[in-house]
Amino acid sequence: MPLLRRAPGFVAYYWVDAGDGVMVSTSIFEDQSGAEGSIDLAADFVRDNLSSLLPNRPQVTAGPVVAAG
Repeated sequence: MPLLRRAPGFVAYYWVDAGDGVMVSTSIFEDQSGAEGSIDLAADFVRDNLSSLLPNRPQVTAGPVVAAG
């Protein structure tokens, strides 16, 4: 989390336990370039610190927010 807070345009981060060993994280950035830069930061962190704990390679999905409440 501290790593993402330093990324340009960072707004928020959420980590969700979806059950059955599935975890979902959502990062919110002010613009696409900040979001794309965070992917590299996160990939390096996972490779260096968490790879032994994750049985499957993380999947990255990105897109604009179309609704918020």
